[in-house]
Amino acid sequence: MQATIPCEKLTDAAVASMIAAAVAAASQMGQPQCIVIVDPSAVELASFRMVGARVLSMRSARAKAQTAASIGKPSASLPEAVRLTVAAATEGAMTGLPGGLPIWLNGQLLGGIGVGSGSGDQDTAVARAAIAAIGADPF
Repeated sequence: MQATIPCEKLTDAAVASMIAAAVAAASQMGQPQCIVIVDPSAVELASFRMVGARVLSMRSARAKAQTAASIGKPSASLPEAVRLTVAAATEGAMTGLPGGLPIWLNGQLLGGIGVGSGSGDQDTAVARAAIAAIGADPF
């Protein structure tokens, strides 16, 4: 019996690069954002709230990151029919709002990123810029 399995993890440098890329993308579009990165267990690795970003968007950004890490897909792919039930059952830890992307690299789910404070398209664009910074699979 094998007692362990190999596991890749995001490095501190990768997480810092993702935050920097997200801030740069948000700054370029002129939309301050809240950014949260979690590991595959939905444990927060980093968060950043840009000056001018909506304070409560930190909660939705966290939920988007946790959702993406939990399901391995974009947060917006959570089926509409179960969104309210899942949100209630997880006490708001999961959401179907756009702006959450899983972080897949080399076939491994390394976590999720959630971005909030702009439109769904803006949030998703900033998340895409962050995962591109480390060469993760685009969504």
